[in-house]
Amino acid sequence: MRGGSNNYRKGAAIVDKIGGGGFWMSGTVRRAGDGAPLVGQRIQIWAHTTEGYESDPQSPGATLTDEKGVFRLEMPQIVPAFGQPHGHLAYDSGDFKTVFLRPVMPSAKDKTLEAHFVLEPA
Repeated sequence: MRGGSNNYRKGAAIVDKIGGGGFWMSGTVRRAGDGAPLVGQRIQIWAHTTEGYESDPQSPGATLTDEKGVFRLEMPQIVPAFGQPHGHLAYDSGDFKTVFLRPVMPSAKDKTLEAHFVLEPA
């Protein structure tokens, strides 16, 4: 689901983990057209969690995709905000068009959430 840029922070730090952890946000980043995996692309992640609101300074963090275009970042458990447990992700590295996603979890008890990007050249 396409998301908005609310609470997005340009240039959020690349981190190994956000907060206490226990929940995993992951996904893939591929190039539009041929579906090739994109290496070294920066993905920012933020959410309403057991440790705070998505607008809190400690909420956002970023990670880079690996050689297969996969990203994975541990963070605190996502909890419902505005009735739905959901995360926010952004691609903003500049080589491709900026994209914001807002994936919704089927259950607030889930311990993982995936989001997949297909990027078009800028």
